[in-house]
Amino acid sequence: MDFQKIVFASRNKGKITEIREMLAPFNIEVLSALDLNLPDVEETGATFEENAKIKALSATRATGLVALGDDSGLCVNALNGRPGVYSARYAPQRNFELGMQKLLDDIAQSGSDDRSAYFACTLVLAFPNGQTQTFEGRVDGIIGQSPRGSGGFGYDPLFLPLGQDKSFAELSADYKNKTSHRARAMAKFLDYLRHN
Repeated sequence: MDFQKIVFASRNKGKITEIREMLAPFNIEVLSALDLNLPDVEETGATFEENAKIKALSATRATGLVALGDDSGLCVNALNGRPGVYSARYAPQRNFELGMQKLLDDIAQSGSDDRSAYFACTLVLAFPNGQTQTFEGRVDGIIGQSPRGSGGFGYDPLFLPLGQDKSFAELSADYKNKTSHRARAMAKFLDYLRHN
């Protein structure tokens, strides 16, 4: 598949940086919804895939370019999978410091000792002709007792991936870019690019 530009249908600076770093070896220029001042799209889907598809199709229609939509979130087993697709909106005023405290409070109030959780990411590639391709990634871990670390974004300071005693916010960007839910979805996307 040969294209030099892609629109990443996101205004999240952390996600934009991650996607640019992952696509850099492929010499694909990544334009974002932020760069192009695309309007916010209402996420009305009930799943990560539905929301990612809404974003990707909106961006490809607005620009005429191939677009990549992303929806991702944190799913906590003690909270029956919440915040899930509402991860960004779960944080009051999208303030993740408040969101992390709310998450810890909700786990405490659940009465469950289960701190297992996973980050999920769905990427949808959309073409100007309306065709789409979906790529999914997941990383399992646990919710820490309190936020730790200054790297990453969102709920990263609370999430310890399995096999690690450090949160995503304490681990290097290089480590996260190779092992995160987005990295795993991205690996499937890059494999698709190589073979199509």
